[in-house]
Amino acid sequence: MTQVKRARRAATKSDVELLGCFAALNSERRLQIMEWLKEPTRYFRPQVDGDLEDDGVCGVLIAEKLGVSQPTVSEHMRVLVDAGLVTAKRLRQWTFYKRDERTIAAFKRSVRTSL
Repeated sequence: MTQVKRARRAATKSDVELLGCFAALNSERRLQIMEWLKEPTRYFRPQVDGDLEDDGVCGVLIAEKLGVSQPTVSEHMRVLVDAGLVTAKRLRQWTFYKRDERTIAAFKRSVRTSL
């Protein structure tokens, strides 16, 4: 194997994180969720538990808005959380999600510098 091929195969941690974010965003539904979470009070009705801004949006409301089952939303949210783009917070039996703006800003910087 040539040195060039070895270099291509050796991905740095930031390369892996960047690819993970791209993979997470490679879904119209996940992109839509990210857009809605940017302004939760605009896109979601008030929720009984947790504050939309401070605690995040309940997965039930996201499922309702997308028109899909809770297990489907849970899988989409797992992908976004694993990529670091969203944080999850448990309150009682519910999970609330909000954007991780720090990670999103770092992702945007990485994309700009990589291109």
